[in-house]
Amino acid sequence: MRNPIILSALAALSLGTAAPAANVDGPSVFWKISMYGNARALTSGMEALAEKVAAETDGKFQIRIFYAEQLGPAREALDAIKLNAFEGAGICNFYHPGKNPAWMVFSLPFLPITSPAVDLYVRKRMFEHPAIVADMEKWNALPYASGLLPQYEMMGRGEPPQTLDDWAGLQVRAGGGLGDAMELLGATKQTLSAGETLTAFQNGTVDVAAFPFTYAHVAFKINEEADWYTANLSPGSSECGWVLNKTAFEALPEQYQALVWDNRDLVLETELAAYAAQDEKNIPLFEKTLTKIEYDDAALEEFRTRAGRPIWDKWVADNPDFDAQGVLDAFLGYANEAHTQ
Repeated sequence: MRNPIILSALAALSLGTAAPAANVDGPSVFWKISMYGNARALTSGMEALAEKVAAETDGKFQIRIFYAEQLGPAREALDAIKLNAFEGAGICNFYHPGKNPAWMVFSLPFLPITSPAVDLYVRKRMFEHPAIVADMEKWNALPYASGLLPQYEMMGRGEPPQTLDDWAGLQVRAGGGLGDAMELLGATKQTLSAGETLTAFQNGTVDVAAFPFTYAHVAFKINEEADWYTANLSPGSSECGWVLNKTAFEALPEQYQALVWDNRDLVLETELAAYAAQDEKNIPLFEKTLTKIEYDDAALEEFRTRAGRPIWDKWVADNPDFDAQGVLDAFLGYANEAHTQ
């Protein structure tokens, strides 16, 4: 059965362009892509790529995503790619910060990402940045396509944090710079994988879960256990994107390489459409079942002042082994370009 998320996203992208794609001839190839969790908006783009590749090669080039860590633990995906255990993976930068230090720029809090369009522009450019590419080269991997994770929001149990001071003492599942920002507010960060979070939420070892809004809260059933959610904090995001095995990619015939590489926009645009479709369904559900927390402009500015720029500066100082300031400056420069286009 074809994934309904993919079908709706592809329909939105290709309405009126239903003519069959040109056939690409070549050998039989089977690629395995490792992924944690189940099929969801994040994975819709790679599923769309798999359908496109199969259709254009008359089924000769097959890409299959293996979910729920069937091919190995999410935190060890880069190690497995280095060993040529599979041909690609969905990775989250904050699962293994030491393996992808430059990628941690994506998880810095309160970066100036104001819309999905800005986010798309910045991440496409950053995936070509030499430091981002170099991080993956150490693992025989190629940055392929961003997961375009939406800005995070928080869901929690118990009394909602109405002020900055209310965050003190809370156990917050948040990775990377966002987790560091929560610590500046007096919370304790927990860097659990997405799949581990629901159990921790249920047994009380985590009070608050930061996830991409809205799809991931539903995908991992956090909303079923929560009492409240933040609607406008937008504290940052992460990079849970797609990387390819460099050896496997270079072994493809040129026409297959082009087929994969030239469809990166299909992956990204399908993800954006799927996230938007999820928001349409999920936001009304949240508003009916959970307490909605919105902060005024003064509180949001206080968040940014206390838990934003200090984390940027610390990240640069803590990473002397590469040009961290240059990576951050590139990110901010691309965001500025996107805003002025």
